[in-house]
Amino acid sequence: MTQHVRDVMTTDLMTVEPQASVQAVARMMRDEDIGAVLVTEGGRLRGLVSDRDLVVRAVAEGGDPDRTTVAQACSEDLVTVGPDDDLILAVQVMREHSVRRVPVVDRESHPVGIVAIADLAIERDPGSALGDISAARPNQ
Repeated sequence: MTQHVRDVMTTDLMTVEPQASVQAVARMMRDEDIGAVLVTEGGRLRGLVSDRDLVVRAVAEGGDPDRTTVAQACSEDLVTVGPDDDLILAVQVMREHSVRRVPVVDRESHPVGIVAIADLAIERDPGSALGDISAARPNQ
C-alpha cells in the first residue's frame, strides 16, 4: 500500500513573516518545542528557519537577535513536496538535498504541512534509535 506525504506530515504549522526578529522566533521554538518555523509572505512559503540557522546565520555572525530578521537567517532555496506525493519521494528529496525537514505545499505554494526526518523514522522504522527518540515526549 502506497503511503503519501499527507499520512505523516505535521499540519500544526508555526509560521512567521520575514520581518520577525530571530529572538521572537527563537522564543517561539523554545515555547513550542520545535526545531523549525516556516517563513511565509502573503500566505505563500518564502523560507524555512531552523534552530541551526539561527545559530549559524544570526548568533555566530554577531547579529543583534532583536534586530536581525528571520529573512536574514532563513533558508530560501527550498525543496518542497506535495501532500499527495508518495512518501518515498519525500525520503529521496531529503537524501538528495541533505535536509532534515521538507515543507509540504499545495499547488499555489501555500504551506500545508512539514515532514521531518523524525516523522519518517517513526513511520518507517519505529524500532530504530531515531524512531524511539523521536516518538518520546519532549523534555521540558
